[in-house]
Amino acid sequence: MSTAPPDSSATTSPSFRDTLRGLPSRVWLISIGALINQVGNFLPIFITLYLVQRGYSAGLAGVVLGVSGVARVLGNTVGGHLADKLGRRWTIVGSAVANAGLVASVPFLESMPAIIVVVGLGGMASQISRPAAASVLIDSVETHQQRLAAFGVLRFAQNLGFTLGGGIGGVLASISYEWLFLANAATGLLFGVFVAVLLRGTPRSRSDDEDADTQTDRSVGYRRAFSDRVLVRFLLMTVCAELVYTQVTVGLPLHINDVGLSDRHFGYLMGLSGLLVLVLELPITALASRYRPEYMVALGNLVIGVGLALTGFAVTMGPLLATMVVWTFGEMLSTSIGQAHVANLTPPGMVGRYQGLYGAASTTGICVGPVIGGAVYAIEPSAMWVGVAVLGLLSALLALPRRRAASEVVVSDSLPSGSDLASSRK
Repeated sequence: MSTAPPDSSATTSPSFRDTLRGLPSRVWLISIGALINQVGNFLPIFITLYLVQRGYSAGLAGVVLGVSGVARVLGNTVGGHLADKLGRRWTIVGSAVANAGLVASVPFLESMPAIIVVVGLGGMASQISRPAAASVLIDSVETHQQRLAAFGVLRFAQNLGFTLGGGIGGVLASISYEWLFLANAATGLLFGVFVAVLLRGTPRSRSDDEDADTQTDRSVGYRRAFSDRVLVRFLLMTVCAELVYTQVTVGLPLHINDVGLSDRHFGYLMGLSGLLVLVLELPITALASRYRPEYMVALGNLVIGVGLALTGFAVTMGPLLATMVVWTFGEMLSTSIGQAHVANLTPPGMVGRYQGLYGAASTTGICVGPVIGGAVYAIEPSAMWVGVAVLGLLSALLALPRRRAASEVVVSDSLPSGSDLASSRK
């Protein structure tokens, strides 16, 4: 089932700015922790350069990235399970400490099998905290608008951390890769300590208030989640949307090279896109909060697909800048709203698992997209851009509520995440 804030609530709900100001401290703590963690998240960005510098082939570096990608998918599902079973706080702390230890050991590994194992385990450990952190946000707020604000703040922190981290990582890598990975481990450890010390008194998951029937359903874990057709449709949509968006990192730079522009121009586009996200995503989320989330996610996916598909026709910097603004707008419209909307679908006791599956779907698209996009582009570039358009349209259609489901339920904006909705799906 899908949810939608009723029109009647629009006149009584607080403004988005007031909602931001009224967010619980836990939301800000998790977001600050995510900023700290993201600033030092160097390994996924620099591991390929590090391995090539050590004399390994690009093919072996690709194997390391592939293993790490699969492990990151598994990490989300494991993290979702642990968040529901062990609790949010200690799942985050355990993930941060384990990842710090693994990353710190990378520059001291001598053999490629050891590097593959450690980087893979590090990728898994790094993602275990993701659904747990999202669950803290969901546990801490009540309304749909609060969820949008909370995930908007989290995304702002992550994007800011990524922007700062790229520059810092470049400086450290120019000095010593050993210092780079040790700094990565230090920021991860700091994130874990930050959460362990400051994230006290976290509200109990709503699963603590479940009745006996719900506790019985909870025991089946992910099997129950996969029986939710609306969730499965949303996960499929997420994979398709990520397959499209990842062409920003594959199709776009290849196209820029083919039309005679340089890496510097690609850097300009990515830098300006990141700046737009930092400045405009929260205001755009505020505007989008007035409308049904499924429609906003669908519109965002469609705009990303159209913007990226038009890139194939852009051969100078001016049109490329225009298409960048289009697909960046789509990203801002869909990403925070999509993650917050998963909470609308979540039954009691399954918050971590639903967020884990959402993270796994997103990571799957991110890992598979470059492989598929690069292979298709190598055969025929125009086919890749057509595929982007088709997948963008498909992801938009999958985001829309089923016609029958849309007519069955209209959920109040003030309902806790998905609890009543889950009952109606049984």
